[in-house]
Amino acid sequence: VSWLFNPARSEITSLDSGNIDDILNNADVALVNFYADWCRFSQMLHPIFEEASNVIKEEYPDKNQVVFARVDCDQHSDIAQRYRISKYPTLKLFRNGMMMKREYRGQRSVTAIADYIRQQKSNPIREVQDLEEISSLDRSRRNIVGYFEQKDSDNYRTFERVANILHDDCVFLSAFGAISKAERFSGDNVIYKPPGENAPDMVYLGSLTNFDLIYAWTQDKCVPLVREITFENGEELTEEGLPFLILFHMKDDLESLEKFQQEVARQLISEKGTINFLHADCDKFRHPLLHIQKTPADCPVIAIDSFRHMYVFPDFSDLSVPGKLKQFVLDLHSGKLHREFHHGPDPTDVAPGQPIQDLASSPPESSFQKLAPSEHRYTLLREKDEL
Repeated sequence: VSWLFNPARSEITSLDSGNIDDILNNADVALVNFYADWCRFSQMLHPIFEEASNVIKEEYPDKNQVVFARVDCDQHSDIAQRYRISKYPTLKLFRNGMMMKREYRGQRSVTAIADYIRQQKSNPIREVQDLEEISSLDRSRRNIVGYFEQKDSDNYRTFERVANILHDDCVFLSAFGAISKAERFSGDNVIYKPPGENAPDMVYLGSLTNFDLIYAWTQDKCVPLVREITFENGEELTEEGLPFLILFHMKDDLESLEKFQQEVARQLISEKGTINFLHADCDKFRHPLLHIQKTPADCPVIAIDSFRHMYVFPDFSDLSVPGKLKQFVLDLHSGKLHREFHHGPDPTDVAPGQPIQDLASSPPESSFQKLAPSEHRYTLLREKDEL
């Protein structure tokens, strides 16, 4: 089955391994349609995506302001693998070549897609007119405030680029000229104001024109080390491609969460980037708990979801034992947890992740990997159980 399009009208760029980096790196914003030619939902999206492109091009005529592009994942499986595409069609947003972690999940309509791009092109930074506005910030949010001598500067352009990428995770504000002078005693300045009325500010001390440095610093402040997994972000977190280390706890059990956060920071900071540290509401996620033969009455419970199996940390009270939680994660990476899941504890060792199913039965698949077909997507991978 194939689809037809009118090349005279379409301004959609077909990406391949030879042009993808150049095109995406030079685009302020790019929306990429990862599709499969045989997929019915991909066929349905093509004319909608094309018309949305035409609408947006009228508003942003500069070819590098907004790029609509597509990738035939059958023809370019290397690109699909690079961006971990497992369902069709998938719409991913890129900024200056960097893929945003949140894919487009809105309606597949011309109006909705065009509105989404307009939103992405809006200024993510609120300019304050009086420093009194800073003192009345919502301290339940993570706030990044930049104080600059002038807007037309390399320092601010770098700050703006970072804000464009991380504005979903932090609130970004800026002040200029005389308004910001009191906060610029040693030059332009960027400050992080963490959640909590009495939480102390943190000052960025690196170069304000070094994008990589300021982005890494800001991302560290805006994205918590331990994130909450919900029904809304479960698929998105799965698509990051990292296994989960999850604390299941009752919503009002903040003490267990605090202990978990402390031990993750103490024992596992070096593992950031190899595993996602998460916490989940026991009541809401009863189904994953059933996979490990637990109920909310057993919480708090710590487990690893490798997307193949789930492994249980033997005893929450062992959380503060030096190195215990880290060894649990290292045993995942080494394959020990998987081996012991199928064959029982090593003869000379006690398994930190006790097998939780009889070997004769089929092991559970990931309870968080919600990749079932939906109204707008065809999925290659199916799970027996959904969230």
